[in-house]
Amino acid sequence: MKAMKRIPEPGLFKPNPSRTEAKGDMTSRVARQIVDLEAAARIAKTERLRAARLAQEAEVPAAAPKKPARKRQAKGLDRR
Repeated sequence: MKAMKRIPEPGLFKPNPSRTEAKGDMTSRVARQIVDLEAAARIAKTERLRAARLAQEAEVPAAAPKKPARKRQAKGLDRR
């Protein structure tokens, strides 16, 4: 009796991408890393600035809102 060939399990061997696919995948991966790093830096900066603003607002008491200035009427001009 002949021994049957075993079929390898799926996923055991990954297909090798072509050279252009590998280069494109690498470029995409690096670009995503750059974008993710920039986003993380932007979020960290926003949080830092927000904390600084809140600390500054806590130090200075809130000023009472100013009353609107009253309009002056011109003297001697009667426009009837």
